[in-house]
Amino acid sequence: MLIEAVHENLNNQDEIRIENLKVYAYHGVYAEEKKNGQPFFLNVTLYLDTGRAGRSDDLRESVNYGEVCHRLNDWMTQESYDLLERAAEEMAQRLLTEFSLLGAVDVEIRKPEAPIGLPFESVSVKIRRGWHKVFLSVGSNIGDRRGYLEGAVSALKACSRMRNVTVSSFLETKPYGGVEQDDFLNAAIGLETMMAPGELLEFLHSVEAEAGRTRLIHWGPRTLDLDILFYDKLIYEDDQLIIPHVDLENREFVLVPLKELAPNYRHPVLNRTITQLLEDISAKNEHRDR
Repeated sequence: MLIEAVHENLNNQDEIRIENLKVYAYHGVYAEEKKNGQPFFLNVTLYLDTGRAGRSDDLRESVNYGEVCHRLNDWMTQESYDLLERAAEEMAQRLLTEFSLLGAVDVEIRKPEAPIGLPFESVSVKIRRGWHKVFLSVGSNIGDRRGYLEGAVSALKACSRMRNVTVSSFLETKPYGGVEQDDFLNAAIGLETMMAPGELLEFLHSVEAEAGRTRLIHWGPRTLDLDILFYDKLIYEDDQLIIPHVDLENREFVLVPLKELAPNYRHPVLNRTITQLLEDISAKNEHRDR
């Protein structure tokens, strides 16, 4: 269930629009579409901050929409996809990867000559994709703890749908949750990703599996643990995932390394910064020890 979502990358951002870019290409499920081709029309909105370009009059501070059009034409004509959904996904991901100033894009692909057999004007698929700011917690308390953490960071950096991966210092901590086990090595990771929350969770689980992670004991020992702490300012819950991460406000092993990366990041539910959450824990500890 989606409770609340705020796409940070669209806040206070400007738009460059490309309307009805005509491309002759060979996409479709049927053999004749692959063989004969047909016209497609692309409507694309580029979300970015144009303020610096507006002040400097320098194209290098913006995105060259002519270059974008030619790249879209090349990508659409060099490949052949069965579905408009796949074509739109590829166009969006390539734009976000190639043009670093973009925070998000809308991509609509219209197919006015689709083989439907009934009168119609056009069919289309429209998607929005963008970069999302994410913070993760990573930990290990089995075997080569540092090696597992460094391997996880390498896997994140190698993913084409992530960028700007930053890592805190590694912190040795006592286990949390009451299960007797060895001490953990923990860190916080900040990154930007194109993945939706569910996709991101699946990817993190695959990285854990590569490290031999098993889930036999709740809060038990593990080779690698990767948790989503924050995803933009999203407040989200389903059967597999809760964002922000449950109980992070009581976990020093999460907050201490996270403070290195984002001391002023504000919890969207508690309305407290990471620094303030740590101060709250210190105050509780002082009160308990009196």
